[in-house]
Amino acid sequence: MKLGARVLKTGIAIVLALYLAELLELPTPIFAGIAAAFVVQPTIYRSFVSILEHIQANLIGAVVAVVFVLLFGNHVVVIGFAAVIAITIILKLRIESTIGLALVTLIAIMEVQNEDFITFALLRFAAIMLGVLSSFIVNMIFIPPKYENRLFHHISTTTDDMIKWIRLSTRHATEHQLLKKDIEKFKERLMKIDQIYLLYKEERGILKKNSVAKTRKLVVYRQMISTQRRSFEILKRLHRFENDIHHVPESLQMIIQEQLDCLMSYHEQLLMRFAGKIKPSIDNVQINHTCMNHKELTDIFMVEVNKARDEEENSGYHLLHVLSAMLEYEEHLSHLDTLIASMQCYHHEDQEVQLQERDI
Repeated sequence: MKLGARVLKTGIAIVLALYLAELLELPTPIFAGIAAAFVVQPTIYRSFVSILEHIQANLIGAVVAVVFVLLFGNHVVVIGFAAVIAITIILKLRIESTIGLALVTLIAIMEVQNEDFITFALLRFAAIMLGVLSSFIVNMIFIPPKYENRLFHHISTTTDDMIKWIRLSTRHATEHQLLKKDIEKFKERLMKIDQIYLLYKEERGILKKNSVAKTRKLVVYRQMISTQRRSFEILKRLHRFENDIHHVPESLQMIIQEQLDCLMSYHEQLLMRFAGKIKPSIDNVQINHTCMNHKELTDIFMVEVNKARDEEENSGYHLLHVLSAMLEYEEHLSHLDTLIASMQCYHHEDQEVQLQERDI
């Protein structure tokens, strides 16, 4: 089991909240610890948004609690009705993620039975807000997230695994059911990459210069993910039309194999160039000089498609699916090459991505 940064930050936030509550001699400091556990977020930006939303929600919970106690008392039925009112208001404001802590605030205030009710209500509200602020402070200064490294790591390793399967597929060396299972796993990995990309996108730079570099990197990573999905589409089509490809002439099978080998080698080198493993001066002409161009590849495929049409077979038409996937893959690789070259030209000093040795 992994002990992630968010787990550690949650523990530290709770400790900080409890310590500050005791230092300020607030009654029932446990509420500060409970609040701290609610607000820790995976990114600094989400933490900032979360603290604003929780301040609103806690104010709503506190105000509703005070009003209901002063008007109706603190009977359990009154507490339940007050909770319904608070939830309704929060839902109207579309900050439903804060309902849990807002209800903690409401119940913590309404359960007080004391002549100095307002004073105790303010102190408990202050304790809860102290917990919220403690989480925000911890999220700002402790274990800052490195989503760029995680993003590139997942893109690189997933692409490598896809390429291995594509190479095996073009050589008819795959086991059908095993590849089918791995294709499902690849779908999950691609979804995880999309999630990490969104987290990385949410991170905010302080300096304008860094903000411009971040914007360029986002464009590169978006294209990197899109290119990866093109390679995944090729893998799916090779798997789906495995029998059709197996029955085309051996010369065409070799062309498919060689063209995909060339494109995948191009893909691998682009990722290495982005990570600084290859000199930026190497351009796509030098890397991609052995790949066939669109016209040559299309002409060769169309000969087989026309032959299949004359023989009234469907296998030739299925080859068009493979051809279209290969052409899209090449176009995305070429565009990715252009974006990486532009990125390294304008922000060469910022282009440092460390590959992780293992999954994070």
